[in-house]
Amino acid sequence: MSTKTMRVLVLVCSTRPGALGPVVGRWLTEVLEPRAGELDVELVPVTLGELALPFLDEEEEPASGVYAHEHTRRWSALVDGADGFVVVTPEYNYGMPAPFKNALDYLTREWAWKPMGFVSYGHTSAGTRSVQHAKQVVTTLRLVPLGATVALRIRDAVEDGQVRPNPALAASAVGLLDELVRVSHALRPLRERARPGLPAGPLPGSYLRPLTPDDAAEVLILQRCCWVEEAVANESLDIPALHESLEQVREWLGTWRTTGLWRDGRLLGMVRSRRDGTDWHVGRLAVVPDLRGRGLGRELLRIGEAGAGAACRRFVLHTGARSEQNIRLYRGEGYRIVPLPEDDGTVSLVKDVNSAPVPVG
Repeated sequence: MSTKTMRVLVLVCSTRPGALGPVVGRWLTEVLEPRAGELDVELVPVTLGELALPFLDEEEEPASGVYAHEHTRRWSALVDGADGFVVVTPEYNYGMPAPFKNALDYLTREWAWKPMGFVSYGHTSAGTRSVQHAKQVVTTLRLVPLGATVALRIRDAVEDGQVRPNPALAASAVGLLDELVRVSHALRPLRERARPGLPAGPLPGSYLRPLTPDDAAEVLILQRCCWVEEAVANESLDIPALHESLEQVREWLGTWRTTGLWRDGRLLGMVRSRRDGTDWHVGRLAVVPDLRGRGLGRELLRIGEAGAGAACRRFVLHTGARSEQNIRLYRGEGYRIVPLPEDDGTVSLVKDVNSAPVPVG
């Protein structure tokens, strides 16, 4: 449920001078644009002929991710930033065009766990044998080929060098985009887990990553789930986490250092922190209700504290005055309650940086 715009490359594969591919690609983009706007999808046309990739000339294996040439690095960045692909391909001798196979072979990790749909064109078979050939290759790269396809038989679909208006073909193209978006959302957890450098979380299969404004929807839901008990315990609904709008959550995600605990695309917990003078403020510590009691809150608290730099002298956090479980957790981690100038139903707890947790009976 990310609020990030989905990016889909429309990849025109033929490089033959005068090829029909660019015409089909333009028709496809024009047909899809209204639906793409409704689905919050950015269509990015890419023509392999203009990309001008030479035949694979990297010395290292693509799986290494070590690229010596600038053209490979550009191609890698383009593919890596995409959430899915629609391939516009002819059929050459029962197979896909060599430049398409070459473009696939350049990369490995960047393709993984993304959907790929096909729009083919040709004569007798309307290019469908090219699609079947391509599917054998793309699955090896952990691309997920869609069941929905669009096939144009040239003599029926093209007139005077342009694709004829055809409501049935247009509807098929829109159906392909719809399926691609659904599959891309479903595959998002696998794509994210495959990112290099993400540390493992405390639960099997979980991982940690920084939260960004694109995660505002998940954070909003987590807050609404987790702060209801706080409201009940303190007999007050005057809790910011229960009332913030999506835009307000998006705004503070851009200014706080926030870490999320994820598993299978579900946000299980989070903590945010930032510096204020010599204080390191920690807050919005949350764990989904069904996973409490497993030490996740303690782990997230320590993650929030870990960002404090050498200039910080103490950790500071706040909670409801009647939130006994929270207070017990924080005191167990070495925090002490300090008086606030006004009684607003909350308490402030502080801990000196570098002080060890102390057990509380």
